[in-house]
Amino acid sequence: MPAELSPGDPCSWSSRAEFLAAASTARLTALRHFLAKTINLQAEFLVLRLVEASSQMAQAAPVSTRLRVEKNFARLEANAQGCYALIDYVNFKGEGVLPSERYAGRGWGLLQVLEGMSNRGAATAAFADSAAAVLRERVRNAPPERREARWLPGWLNRVATYR
Repeated sequence: MPAELSPGDPCSWSSRAEFLAAASTARLTALRHFLAKTINLQAEFLVLRLVEASSQMAQAAPVSTRLRVEKNFARLEANAQGCYALIDYVNFKGEGVLPSERYAGRGWGLLQVLEGMSNRGAATAAFADSAAAVLRERVRNAPPERREARWLPGWLNRVATYR
């Protein structure tokens, strides 16, 4: 594992400008090579995270929504686009089961998106609509000093790819 990925230092560059300035250095070339060489392992990790998330959500979901969550999960995992949406969202915003994934008592993770999905239309469109609603609610509930509204347009662009 390259030193740039040491657990004690989550980011080797202190700014985007510093990262871009290092684009042709041996250090960044080695990191790119490592990432390219381990694509299969990275994909395996992402899928494993989703598998673990499904059991965490089943335990954490209120009894009143558990069946809905399971059905919506099954609707999505039935096709490649739905699998992409599930894998990306859980790795993007989390499972939604931890207290740290909440503002004003409302979560923004995969669990909340699955709970909020409509039963009508394509599962991926219902998922994207629910994800957008959950993220908008997150921004409304966020402490003002976090200024999360600045990230919302990018988040909404990302969830639009789930359709």
